[in-house]
Amino acid sequence: MNARVLILGGQGRIGSSVARDLTQHASAEITVTGRNGSTGRSGDFRYLSLDLGDRDKLRTAIAESDLVVHCAGPFHYRDTAVLEHCIAERVNYIDVSDNRSFTRRILERCEAAKEAGVTAIVNSGIFPGISNSLVRQGVEQLDEADTIHLSYVVGGSGGAGLTVMRTTFLGLQKPFEVWLDGQWQTVKPYSDRETIEFPKPYGKTGVYWFDMPECFTLAESFPVKTVITKFGTAPDFYNHLTWSVAHWWPASWLQNPNVIEFLSHVSYQMTEVTDNFSGIGVAVRSHVSGKKNGKPAQFCSTVVHDNTAVIAGIGTGTIAQLMLENRLQKPGVLPVEEVLPTALFEEMMGDRNIEIVKSGLSPSGEVRH
Repeated sequence: MNARVLILGGQGRIGSSVARDLTQHASAEITVTGRNGSTGRSGDFRYLSLDLGDRDKLRTAIAESDLVVHCAGPFHYRDTAVLEHCIAERVNYIDVSDNRSFTRRILERCEAAKEAGVTAIVNSGIFPGISNSLVRQGVEQLDEADTIHLSYVVGGSGGAGLTVMRTTFLGLQKPFEVWLDGQWQTVKPYSDRETIEFPKPYGKTGVYWFDMPECFTLAESFPVKTVITKFGTAPDFYNHLTWSVAHWWPASWLQNPNVIEFLSHVSYQMTEVTDNFSGIGVAVRSHVSGKKNGKPAQFCSTVVHDNTAVIAGIGTGTIAQLMLENRLQKPGVLPVEEVLPTALFEEMMGDRNIEIVKSGLSPSGEVRH
């Protein structure tokens, strides 16, 4: 009998990408949920109309599953109820959260998950997600890692719809803490522009401080002095527009849900035009510096994909596949970099024809491209 997978928010762009990835790489009975539409079966999936606010129906759906994949963002507005039900029903859990406060609250349930024998893996998409595994890969190449620098660029909407737009503007609401020079320091969102050389088609692109869960999970997972996470969009004029909102608009406006909705819809309408020439892809660049054989060394790896929502689904689908195959089990609540071995990560990326371009290292650590 096939394992039963419940994908919350599975009718959204990222959730549906997870579902498609699993149909190609795992044997599972997949149920996707959404607030709209009727309950029934169509093609490869079973559809279930479900509002996460209906706690009784939610718990019943979880109890009938072997694995729950939480894709119902934006996670700024979510509580920990889904994980709580998974722990109570002893059902494994994955989420694609990209929000710091949500991730903090979820990680606090680690001991409860351990006691229930539940493996819960958080931040499983592209960034966070694949980005975390690129960092682990880099840290393992060095004898001693000192600085982690993660950079992301997304073309237009990224193909992920309004949710990504909301997440971007919600991320501008307040300053956040980052791990710099061995201590926690506060930075402003969308500040300190830096030009990064990404692979084609992006090339040199501006990136800015952006609040992501990796800001703190990587600092807690690895003994490094600095963790930098910066984000940018293409075309570049979107960066300047976002910067102006972050720095010129009154903070009270950005705290207003109606303003966030207005900005999200206007931006999405703009990207419907610019996506035609900017594309909807993503590039992630991980740069880890430190020492190898007692000498300064660095390791850089990049991943590029032409559809951000698709590769986010791949990042989550790989973890779901490994959990369904009982190849990834570690009771507790953990970010990707603490639970997914590099060898398995590289195997899963290879199976899906995702190229990881590596460079740096030496003397005698080799690699260098």
